[in-house]
Amino acid sequence: MLVKNDLHLTYCTNIHPGQDWESTFNSIQVHVPVIKKQVSATKPFGLGLRLSNKASEELENGNNMAIFQEWLDKNEVYVFTMNGFPYDNFHDERVKDLVHAPDWTTNERVIYTKRMFKQLSVLLPNGLNGGISTSPITYKYWHKTDEDTVNAYETGAKHMIQIADYLLDLEKTTGKYMHLDIEPEPDGLLENSDEVLHFFSTYLLPIGIPFFKAKLGLSDAEAALLIKRYITVCYDICHFSLAYEEPKDTFSKFRDQQIRIGKIQVSAALKILFDGENNEAIWSELSKFNEPTYLHQVTEKMDDRVKTYSDLPEVLDKREEHQELRAHYHVPLFLETYGALYSTQDHILKALDYISDNPVTEHLEIETYTWDVLPQDLKQDLSVSIIREIEWLKSRL
Repeated sequence: MLVKNDLHLTYCTNIHPGQDWESTFNSIQVHVPVIKKQVSATKPFGLGLRLSNKASEELENGNNMAIFQEWLDKNEVYVFTMNGFPYDNFHDERVKDLVHAPDWTTNERVIYTKRMFKQLSVLLPNGLNGGISTSPITYKYWHKTDEDTVNAYETGAKHMIQIADYLLDLEKTTGKYMHLDIEPEPDGLLENSDEVLHFFSTYLLPIGIPFFKAKLGLSDAEAALLIKRYITVCYDICHFSLAYEEPKDTFSKFRDQQIRIGKIQVSAALKILFDGENNEAIWSELSKFNEPTYLHQVTEKMDDRVKTYSDLPEVLDKREEHQELRAHYHVPLFLETYGALYSTQDHILKALDYISDNPVTEHLEIETYTWDVLPQDLKQDLSVSIIREIEWLKSRL
């Protein structure tokens, strides 16, 4: 929904199970009208659409797209952003590092992403820009040698330049501007702002500039700006808080290098502060978040670097001495504390404060996808929970 100037707010439907198109559309029909009635009764409601590869393929079948468009129009709902990070099923089975598969070294990822951009170009209302968030190239630990890692960077960059070229052609034919939003996260090949800048300067631009110079006769500077127009960053607040980056510093880095923020995903991580007196209660409550579906990397600031533990069990099993840990577990936005634990809600407030004076994007998307795996006492009716998050965020914009 339009909440301020050109700022559109939504939530991501990766909250709902959606292995195929039928289950995806059923979830949307059940939940979205209820949510819209509460948070945007008299205005159109924007939607952050998540499609698995299978759901995206099936949306192409028969008159599925026409039926979906008719439903959107009838219910005053519009799609302006999509989540193209998880390729396969995202609920009710082990996901962990497979959330990156197939990664940007594969043609499967390119085909999936192009198909979704084609679909978004149909769904996107005229006059709005559209974006699709995606994996930060690959999962870092799938690549065991320096040579393997460089190959992943290079192949990922080549494939993303294919997407930029495709988006250029789509904009020419449809008049709609769309962008691919790379989403850094712990243990992705891109984890933080410095690694994003390194990817652009060392791989994406050196590979893409000669391509667009040869194809379009552009100068180096013109080709670089074109690449940065179509390849942008998804700033997930949870993920950047895990990198211990202050929002204003990260936004300034990207602005200085003319790298755009395609979307801000509003999410909070767990923050664990040890005081030496309450440690047993802290470890006990943290263990409630140890579940087998998603990766919950844990990060720790150590001098001038950030150490990443691969998953919660790695710190829970050892229970070593720490001052502060942060866990990659998307907890409700309105949750400032949970017993002896905290959240990185303060990073959300800092990001919102920054964008109030510095509009860096037109897309805000709430992405708390963990409702079905939260500790039991945090679980409520799903629609009620989503409404509460949207209202909390609206009240702070």
